[in-house]
Amino acid sequence: MREKAGPSRRGFLRNSALAGAGLVAGAGAARAEGPDPLITEVQEWASGFGDAVDASPYGMPIRFEAHVMRRNVEWLTESPVSSINFTPIHALEGTITPQGCAFERHHSGAIELSKQDYRLMINGLVDRPLVFTYEDLTRFPRHVMTAFCECAANGGMEWGGAQLEGCQYTQGMIHNMEYTGVMLRDLLAEAGVQAEGKWVYVEGADASSNGRSIPMEKALDDVMVAFFANGEALRKEHGYPVRLVVPGWEGNMWVKWLRRIGVYDRAVESREETSKYTDLMPDGRARKWTWVMDAKSVITSPSPQVPIRHGKGPLVITGLAWSGHGAITRVDVSLDGGRNWQTARISGDAKKKALTRFHLDIDWDGSELFLQSRAVDETGYVQPTKQALRDIRGLNNVYHNNGIQTWWVRADGEVENVEIA
Repeated sequence: MREKAGPSRRGFLRNSALAGAGLVAGAGAARAEGPDPLITEVQEWASGFGDAVDASPYGMPIRFEAHVMRRNVEWLTESPVSSINFTPIHALEGTITPQGCAFERHHSGAIELSKQDYRLMINGLVDRPLVFTYEDLTRFPRHVMTAFCECAANGGMEWGGAQLEGCQYTQGMIHNMEYTGVMLRDLLAEAGVQAEGKWVYVEGADASSNGRSIPMEKALDDVMVAFFANGEALRKEHGYPVRLVVPGWEGNMWVKWLRRIGVYDRAVESREETSKYTDLMPDGRARKWTWVMDAKSVITSPSPQVPIRHGKGPLVITGLAWSGHGAITRVDVSLDGGRNWQTARISGDAKKKALTRFHLDIDWDGSELFLQSRAVDETGYVQPTKQALRDIRGLNNVYHNNGIQTWWVRADGEVENVEIA
C-alpha cells in the first residue's frame, strides 16, 4: 500500500527549521508567530546553580515524567497481593525496560529476603543434594542475556472483544531486561543429575509456594539463575535476591525468590500447572504444557494513551515485537485494518527471545487509520488475527492471546481500541 499523500519528511523538516527563523509561512505548528521568549530570554534554569551531584544519591526520573509508571486494574483481581500491574510500554522507547517500570505479578505479595538469609536447595534425583548460599552462586561462571518476560495472561481480557483502553493495559504484562547470573545447567552439573531425572520442579520462597515443572531439555539449555537485571541487583518485586529466567517461556515459570530445584522422573503437576496456566478449549478440555510465547507485536504509538497531537504531516509509528521461538525477522504494519501491509524498519538488534523495536515513518493526511502490526519470527511463524485464534480456542480462554491488535486513529488524532469485523 502506498503511503498517504502529503509533504515529504525532508521538506517538512527543512520548512520547520526555516519557520523557526521566521523565513517560511504556513509551516503548521512549527511556524513562529514572533519572538519566542523561551529562546530570546534567559530562563530561570539558566540563571543559577542546579542540584549538586549528591542531591539524589540513587537517581530517579525527573518529575516531568512522573506519569510513566506501572498501573493496575483494580477490578481485575480480588486482592492486590495476588495480582498484577502493567508496564507503561506506550511511554517507553528502545527495548530495555527500566526495572522501576517493569510489570509485577505476585501470588502472595512481594517478600523481603536478604542475601544473608537466602538459600537454594537442589535435591531429588541427583548424586549430591546441595544447598547454596547467595555467595556460593556468585562463584559459578557468570553469563549475561537479554530476554522478555511475558505473563501468559497478557492480552487475556481481549479474548471476547476490545475491552481495555491503552496498550499498557492490553499488552503491558511484559518486560525486557538484561540479566546476569549463572546457568542452571552448571548448578545441575554440580549436583549430578541421575539418568532418571527428566524434569526439574522449581519453587519460590514466598508464601504461595508457586512452583512449575520444566523439562530437563529446557533446564539444560538456556535457563538462568539470575541475580542482576539491567546492571543492578534485582528489585524486591522481581525476586530479589535470586530469580529464575526462562527465555521465551511464559512468565509464571520465571519463579522469583527461587529456593528449591527438585529433579524428578516426571512432572509434579502442581496447582499452578493444572488448575491454572492451561488453555481451556471449546470442548471443555484444558490444553497444558503450552509454555512458549508465540510471536506477537503491538503498536505502542500512536495508541489510546498516545494520541496524535501534532496534526497532519510526518508521523512516526512505532511498537514492539517478540517471539519465544527466536528472533523477529519482519514486522508488517497496516494502516487500513489489514487490507494492505507495508514492512516496518527494525531498529537496533533483533535478539532471540527478546523485545524488538520497529518503526514506520509515514505522512499522515489527517484521515482515520486502523493501525495493526504483524510479527514474523525466524521459524516463519506469522502472528495470527484474533479471530483465527478464536476459531481454534473459542472464547473461554485466558492465556496465550497473541492475536493482532487494532487501534482506530480518528481524524482528530484520538485513538481507540477496536476490532475489525
